[in-house]
Amino acid sequence: MLKAVAEHDEVGREAFLAKYGFGAARSYVLVHEGREYDSKAVAGVAHKWAQGRGLDAGEFSGGKDHAAAWLRRLGFQVKAVKNPDWARDEVILACQLVMANGWKGLDAQDNRVLELSALLQLLPIHAEADRNEKFRNPNGVARKTFDIATRHPDYHGKPTNGGALDVEALNEFLTRPDQMTEVARLIRQGIAAGELQALAPTDDEDFDDAFSAPEGRLLLRRHRARERNKGLRKKKISSVLRQGGSLACEACGFDFEEVYGDRGAGYIECHHVVPLHEAGEGRTKLSDLALICANCHRVIHRRAPWPIPAELRATIEHRRAAGSRSSVGIVQQRGATTDLKL
Repeated sequence: MLKAVAEHDEVGREAFLAKYGFGAARSYVLVHEGREYDSKAVAGVAHKWAQGRGLDAGEFSGGKDHAAAWLRRLGFQVKAVKNPDWARDEVILACQLVMANGWKGLDAQDNRVLELSALLQLLPIHAEADRNEKFRNPNGVARKTFDIATRHPDYHGKPTNGGALDVEALNEFLTRPDQMTEVARLIRQGIAAGELQALAPTDDEDFDDAFSAPEGRLLLRRHRARERNKGLRKKKISSVLRQGGSLACEACGFDFEEVYGDRGAGYIECHHVVPLHEAGEGRTKLSDLALICANCHRVIHRRAPWPIPAELRATIEHRRAAGSRSSVGIVQQRGATTDLKL
């Protein structure tokens, strides 16, 4: 790396990039002795000294999981060129502020913008390495409030630049303002208490099609932590068994022991049925938990609003009944056809 950096300094940035066929860094730069370098280009050239052959630009990525990660493992400082996109949690907090301001944007000097800027910098969503010196500063927060305000249905001017997430959060606040205001309050409360910062990202941190919640990832992270609490799960199972119940899914009826024998004995997942916008910092009661199979658990979380197990059970039973009627009809039709042929 130091040889690549030395060559960069000797020939100059433009000549260095042109010589090895790299473009300017778009995501991350290497910071060494107070100077910035195009991280992907330097990493590709450094590969020549480490492995005997340099890497072409098309052979690897300069992103955080590739060149940037490699440089960090070597102990070098890597800095983000631009800040990460706003997460849903951040947009929710900004949208609540815009709503409280009569659906109007706020100036960067407004004390409420200054307060929100400081709060956003505390949210445990974006890694420090992915932030630059302007991360969620007052100017950026103020711009976001105008992105949201100019998307309001009553705004008739030209909207400022924003994203689909701004519109989604705006519509959530318009359709259920009390619930979303409570979501914003819970996020603020969790950050002030230090609870949300203490929660590590889960295996589902990408929050793709499998898990979604309009309330954002921080409250979902807390929700998942409660569901995975081994002590609570054990107490819930013991409570159900003491009352003469079985460890069958409350939605579809699947019983792991019945299907898998000893390997499935005592196994079932827990689902926290209290909606995210209601689940504050209070202690989780056993009545807040439902025992469900892995498939039903994932389907419940797949799209908001999440159905409670009883609602999912009703859907399953309805489809089963419809399927049975359809099967009977097909059999009757086949029988009639057979009789006709005879």
